[in-house]
Amino acid sequence: MITFKTNVGEFSVILDFEKAPVTAKNFLAYATKDFYTGTIFHRVINDFMIQGGGMDQDMIAKDGDEPIENEADNGLKNDLGTVAMARTGDPHSASSQFFINVANNNFLNHTSKTMQGWGYAVFGKVSSGMDTINHIKEVATGSSTGHQDVPLDTIEIIETVISDDYKSI
Repeated sequence: MITFKTNVGEFSVILDFEKAPVTAKNFLAYATKDFYTGTIFHRVINDFMIQGGGMDQDMIAKDGDEPIENEADNGLKNDLGTVAMARTGDPHSASSQFFINVANNNFLNHTSKTMQGWGYAVFGKVSSGMDTINHIKEVATGSSTGHQDVPLDTIEIIETVISDDYKSI
């Protein structure tokens, strides 16, 4: 389990190493090297998702590792409370940024191995702290440095705690 302590509360996620081994290991690697501490939730859309894991408080993208292969064809669905990788229009461009689904987002699921059908890879779920997630999804948002849906009050990850069972992976 990985616990994210933010300035508005904390939440924990459990990763699915069986169905999304590449994505789960990638996420754990970022957490292990403390990459997420100091990043913000920079995109929040109520009734859709909250996105973070790649930008600092000044909306400057942190340098991440090489992109990983999209595992959205793993059978996991973008349902409420699941964690998935954010990416560009290139299906295989995910690196550090992730989002938490705050609704059932079936339109994000894998349908085919085409540019339009790849979907977004789910690799875990929120195991505790949905009250924090629900608080974040309802914050006021606006525009900042060319980005939309940015929280008006910064929501920052201030600490990342990895459980002992994940430290051996």
